[in-house]
Amino acid sequence: MPTAIAVTSSDLVLPPHDRQTPPAVVQPQETLESSLLGMHALLEQHGYVIALHPRAGTTPEERAVTQRLHAVRSMLESDRIALLGVDLPPLGTALLAQQLRQLSVCDFSPGVLASSVRLLAHYIYAGALLGSVAKLDRVPVTLKSHAKSWVPGAQFAVLTGPHPQLVRLGAAQEPLAGPEFGTRLLVAQGPQPPSDWVTATLAPAWQVQGVATVPLPEGSTRWWGTGKLVEFAAGLSDVSVLYQLVSSVRRDTCHWCGLELIGDRCGFCAAPLREPEPAPPVRALPRGTT
Repeated sequence: MPTAIAVTSSDLVLPPHDRQTPPAVVQPQETLESSLLGMHALLEQHGYVIALHPRAGTTPEERAVTQRLHAVRSMLESDRIALLGVDLPPLGTALLAQQLRQLSVCDFSPGVLASSVRLLAHYIYAGALLGSVAKLDRVPVTLKSHAKSWVPGAQFAVLTGPHPQLVRLGAAQEPLAGPEFGTRLLVAQGPQPPSDWVTATLAPAWQVQGVATVPLPEGSTRWWGTGKLVEFAAGLSDVSVLYQLVSSVRRDTCHWCGLELIGDRCGFCAAPLREPEPAPPVRALPRGTT
């Protein structure tokens, strides 16, 4: 069985691209007992579990989710559970989970799959069109932008990564920076969408290879600080391209748990990659020796 990819809520599970993509698993959060039983069942069935959760933990809900997952891993005393915090907004997290699900059926080891999370997240362009940034605290917002958010009809395009950016629509500013590679755009509208700017303007400007409309995750309104939003996330969707991206990175072995990894940190035990020991100095031979 492929490595299980777990998320913290059902609205972070996007529809699969094909029949080969396995579903994501929603880690139960009702009680500690249900979480323990759910995680134990995943380990018995899949062997390894990669669980994504919000890294920021700025809200009580996010902190409770993170604490519950760490408590479960501690009580199970298992080194086969990777708890990976991500800084992406909800729709971006859902896209990341979908990419991991696609790669989980490839020939990557659990260690490589877990340590690829940071690499994959770097290639996800996640943001939102907002009717107000008055309560936005996830990206830097200037006092001037806060003041303008109270102007009736003001709209802001916000990008959280790879490089945070905030643009007021209609102002003489640079456009929202987009990817320089082919992506598929996911769009989720809130109950009060400001406009169709994402599909009518952003998608053509970014030259996306396709647009899919999905339900807005429950945590998006809280994450962005407003219900007047259209959340979007653009990323790689072709599993062959995702495979090439991950396989192109050099693999190492974690000195602590022995699993394979890419990058500078193990996804399961979080141990940093050990720096190679310097080669011993070359001793000069005495003259006359051969």
